[in-house]
Amino acid sequence: MTPQQRAVETQVLYMNMVDYWYQVDVKGGAGVSEMFVEDGIFHGGGKPLVGRPAIEQFYTWRQGRGERVSRHVVTNFRAEFSDERHARTQCVMLLYAADGRPVLPSEAPIFVGDIVDDCVKGDDGQWRLVERNFVPLFMGGQAPTSPPDSIAETFNKDGAED
Repeated sequence: MTPQQRAVETQVLYMNMVDYWYQVDVKGGAGVSEMFVEDGIFHGGGKPLVGRPAIEQFYTWRQGRGERVSRHVVTNFRAEFSDERHARTQCVMLLYAADGRPVLPSEAPIFVGDIVDDCVKGDDGQWRLVERNFVPLFMGGQAPTSPPDSIAETFNKDGAED
């Protein structure tokens, strides 16, 4: 991969990251499961969510909890490529979030940590998430919203409901 190709593909992956968190912050996360491969894995605390249906169910559950304001701020993004179709990305995420309607009080981010993603470029040219991992470094204030184990337990390894 040439330096120019690396720069372009890194920017595309960064745009995907920004689009993902925009969907979560502004639109409640509906549809972000499509940014994963069919059997993608989301580690968000508790048991991992495996497959698009489980990931989508988490965001449906999250919306059903009521009003929540969040801003996932990502920075220091970088990508390493093992070949032209496989990448591992890492960035720092600062999460400001609270239940309720704006304007809400805030003293500091409730989460500061790394996001480490394994990505694959499909035959359609789209980069998708194979696995998303959160590495907490600092925690404070309200807890981030984590998927309940019941969602992970509802879906089998194939992503279908048990």
